[in-house]
Amino acid sequence: MLDELAVVLFRPKFPENVGSAARACLNMGVDKLILVAPQNFDLDKARPLATAHAKHVLEGARIVDTLPEALEGFTAVFGTTARTGGWRKGIMSPSTLAGVIDERLRSGGRVAIVFGPEDKGLTNEETSLCSGLMTIPTSREGTSLNLAQAVVVVLYECFKKALDKPFTPGGPPEERPTTVQEQEALFANLQESLLAIDFLKDDNPDYWMLPVRRFFSKINLKRNEFNLLMGVCRQIQWFVRAHGPKGTQDR
Repeated sequence: MLDELAVVLFRPKFPENVGSAARACLNMGVDKLILVAPQNFDLDKARPLATAHAKHVLEGARIVDTLPEALEGFTAVFGTTARTGGWRKGIMSPSTLAGVIDERLRSGGRVAIVFGPEDKGLTNEETSLCSGLMTIPTSREGTSLNLAQAVVVVLYECFKKALDKPFTPGGPPEERPTTVQEQEALFANLQESLLAIDFLKDDNPDYWMLPVRRFFSKINLKRNEFNLLMGVCRQIQWFVRAHGPKGTQDR
């Protein structure tokens, strides 16, 4: 049911947490585990926490150096955060996120959930690669969750949602969803186009692009729609080059 869902652990500090996360993955039907630059990683320390049942998940984990490398080929990426406010808006609960992931998976997408380091979590730069963010509500007396606890809470909601309606093949083929790399290419093209027509402020365009990114995070953008928007961007940029930026025509 969750064959195209992956858990990404970004710079995990303790191998024991990696082992426990692998066990959580197995419990909830997820067999794709990706480790990004794990610190002090030791399989011998991780195996006992994974147990013999999840040994194959742990030993089959893909280890990469960077987060963009880990996210290659995914059509949607969701990050976890304990911090809110500022750039971090529109944050979902685990149950809300599970509904979004369920929709993306049923439409043929490949989804990754990114968990940050135990001590710091994900930075703004790292969350900028995510289609959306999720936080796990806790009591004020204890806001910090163990990494494996966080993984099992989120995956439980995804597993439960997947049980609501079995995945059934058939029906007309859908256009495939866009990958994260294609989405980033579109955002870069949109930003260039919106700057060209003075829609974005040029003092901090990355910040002013955040509402645009949040808007697109609500859409399961397909490849044909991606091609359409890229074409619109090319036409905008051609027009500005041919006729000058906004405001110069009447000078």
